[in-house]
Amino acid sequence: MNYYSTPIARLIDEFTKLPGIGRKTAQRLAFHVIRIPLEEAEMLSQAIVEAKASIKYCSICTNLTDKDICNICSDKKRDEGILCIVEDPRDVVAMEKTKEFHGYYHVLHGVISPLEGIGPEEIKIKELLARLTHQEVKEVVLATNPNIEGEATAMYIAKLLKPMGIKVTRIAYGIPVGGDLEYADEITLSKALEGRREL
Repeated sequence: MNYYSTPIARLIDEFTKLPGIGRKTAQRLAFHVIRIPLEEAEMLSQAIVEAKASIKYCSICTNLTDKDICNICSDKKRDEGILCIVEDPRDVVAMEKTKEFHGYYHVLHGVISPLEGIGPEEIKIKELLARLTHQEVKEVVLATNPNIEGEATAMYIAKLLKPMGIKVTRIAYGIPVGGDLEYADEITLSKALEGRREL
């Protein structure tokens, strides 16, 4: 039995299609949208439509942008000799927030995952290789997530780049700052020991 009128039920159904949104959250969002003034609801719908219509891939790094070349690739003050490879546009934002990386990026838009039917052809590796043929890069930093798919993707890219004479590095991982050793799993601890450095 449907307890809501058709427009509300449809709105709830649409919200449940969003990642991480369950039925209860979808109901809260739907009723929030119903309660806000019509102008605010129109602004929300316009923002969604505008983002969907205007966002595209940067022609250089494949990050999301509303221009042909994104703001980072347009910044000539950055170090063009270093390129950071990330899985997702959100990873670029995370790296930029550190204010520690001053090179350029390349966004893969996924990772190699045979179980999900995602091979190298389904992510932006071909674009990376094309880019490296005409851009002088001294170091590539592989910043994929430290999980099975991220590691497999990093190893695959490293094998492709080694013959090109480009230095390939991997971001370090291990115990997070503020973390307790007793709560870390064995793999995290072993990676932390592998990546230890002299003080």
